[in-house]
Amino acid sequence: MVDPLSGGPGGVPEPLARQADPHLVELPAVPTDDPRWILVEEGFTLAREHEVESLFAIGNGYAGTRGSLAEGSALSTPATFVAGVFDSDGSSLPGLVSTADWTRLSTSIDGQPLRLDRGRNLEHRRILDMRQGIFWREWQHQDEAGRITRVRVLRLASLADRHLLLQSATITPENFSGRIFVDATLTGPVVQVTGSGTTVAMAVARRVMNPTGRWTPSTELIQGRQGLELRLGETYRLDRVVALHTSRDTADPREMAHRHVERAIDNVAGIIGDHRDAWLARWQASDLRIEGDPATQRALRFAIYHLLSAVNPQDDRVSIGARGLSGSAYKGHVFWDTDIFMLPFFILTYPEAARALVMYRYHALAAARAKAARLGYRGAFYAWESADSGDDVTPPFVVAPDGQVVRLLTGEQQLHISADVAFGVWNYWRATGDDRFLVEAGAEILIETARFWASRAERGDDGRYHIRGVIGPDEYHETVDDNAYTNGMAQWNLEVAAEIANLVADRWPEPWQALSRRLGIEPDEPRQWQQVARDLYTGFDERTRLFEQFRGYFGLEEIDLAAFVPRTAPMDVLLGRERIQRSKIIKQPDVVMLVYLLWERMAPEVRKANFEYYEPRCGHGSSLSPAIHALVAARLGDTALAERYFRQAAEIDLADSMGNAASGIHAAALGGLWQAAVFGFAGLRFCEEKPEHHANLPPSWHSLSMRFQWRGQWHELTLPEGAERKKAEEDS
Repeated sequence: MVDPLSGGPGGVPEPLARQADPHLVELPAVPTDDPRWILVEEGFTLAREHEVESLFAIGNGYAGTRGSLAEGSALSTPATFVAGVFDSDGSSLPGLVSTADWTRLSTSIDGQPLRLDRGRNLEHRRILDMRQGIFWREWQHQDEAGRITRVRVLRLASLADRHLLLQSATITPENFSGRIFVDATLTGPVVQVTGSGTTVAMAVARRVMNPTGRWTPSTELIQGRQGLELRLGETYRLDRVVALHTSRDTADPREMAHRHVERAIDNVAGIIGDHRDAWLARWQASDLRIEGDPATQRALRFAIYHLLSAVNPQDDRVSIGARGLSGSAYKGHVFWDTDIFMLPFFILTYPEAARALVMYRYHALAAARAKAARLGYRGAFYAWESADSGDDVTPPFVVAPDGQVVRLLTGEQQLHISADVAFGVWNYWRATGDDRFLVEAGAEILIETARFWASRAERGDDGRYHIRGVIGPDEYHETVDDNAYTNGMAQWNLEVAAEIANLVADRWPEPWQALSRRLGIEPDEPRQWQQVARDLYTGFDERTRLFEQFRGYFGLEEIDLAAFVPRTAPMDVLLGRERIQRSKIIKQPDVVMLVYLLWERMAPEVRKANFEYYEPRCGHGSSLSPAIHALVAARLGDTALAERYFRQAAEIDLADSMGNAASGIHAAALGGLWQAAVFGFAGLRFCEEKPEHHANLPPSWHSLSMRFQWRGQWHELTLPEGAERKKAEEDS
């Protein structure tokens, strides 16, 4: 049932006890031991290193650091990305800035380097502690001389103070005494200035503690290097605190970073404690608890962890790129992934963060207007790929999997991005009731995107409006006419913009008059949008209940995807670009995506008919695909199929099933996984009066429980009804 809450939910542990003695040599925290909260990588496989670095990344929305080995390896790619700061050398498109490697820590014993690829590893594991937001490493190593050394590492990006990064490491000689040399020098520029003029400054402070609890301050460390005499069985600790500031948030980032880190180095235990408490608060609001299926529980927490690691509610000029802050794929550019796949999670569990994400789109409105005008249209045509300014930074060419250089048309033809942005804006306002946002920003986005559609649609000889020369979500088919998803979302955008214009004019007449004057809105313009929406071609066949994905789709070649199972390459690679464009095989949900987003507008038989037609024709060439199929299948009552797609979605990162997790986690797929659980299996839906649910849980899920916020009030959803009460009675 769905009831308002006055208190917090169960299932999230109580605040962790803080370390009482700041001079204890051991690390001032311990890993979580519940397997449902941790991801563990045992041993070391060089070929998987890039993938592991992505999965084990830490972040706080301001910066993100890959889970690389401190001493490095032949395939290590350490990187710390700074959110919202992009750079290019003038000859290439802007990419997310990566600053100096602050995690580097190399050790040698009597001149012999301590490395995974030398000697013998008696024990080695990395742990992503999602509950505490901490990366752990535990390593016991025997070198060629037989010396056994134990190393433990803790690493975090503070969620309580987003400018701070921390790494603590202990080293213990287990069967020897001797001299070691520790090198904690940063690699890369500590201060860098981007092509756009943004200054990124990093300051570091270090200290070493010996077994008696005496600190060696950072001033005694020459460029981060230190020689130590180790005694058998005794533990030594190195703390390294980094402060990161940019000229986007302070006039003098160098000075700010230095002052910040000097204060922070004397409070390592406090930094860790505050960080853990901040994560606990987020989990209390965001956790999705599954009983009976530990693997699913961990997969969902992995999704939530990385989504929370990538967002910063304190900066509304920053959004989330396709790989979050965990990798360099797509240069950190922002796509429709954020508005459609990630935003719902934040809307329901972290509205402050959701507001920052939709405000990013408002700040990009000027660039969207300029793009539309440049192409001869009115209103706002949003960038398919955007960075800091909102300008379109889609690359003009791409190298296909077969090595062919292909002209990239997405920036010109994926018009649906404007409707996707509008949908995210409307979704945020509907769920939060944030009228101030609507009046000051949201209405303008809805109006300007509607204006774009009204000018982009063309009246045909048949009397209907058509949108020609586009690419829908299915990127296997380019330059098509009347794509069902594009036209369907444009129609929705036009109708909703007219409704919102009338609403704002009625409820807030003075702001509306000011907006109308500024935008030059004619009195009958909303009525014109409604007219275009009514006459817009949709491709819907009343007889079959099917939407034709685009004009001519039903006449394309029918290819049985089952004949290619199992396959190790995407269908466009197996068939080639020309043949796949002549076929009915689609890359990802297109009509099915429309069915999901506009669910309440479609009759049950229409939803079912379109899913059953398009599902067997989808090749799932995109990470965005499986989760949406899971969601729709669950809503239609096909639990077995939904569960299969859900597990396929979970494996995109956790099993690297698409083979490209090395470049970063798939943030949209993780947002889609959460949506599949919440809007699919739990069946959560929002009506005008109150939230409702129509659950269809998999048999292995004994219960599902979560919190969510709807129009300023927290609710708790527990399925099946009474499950938590029954469990409490059994436990007592």
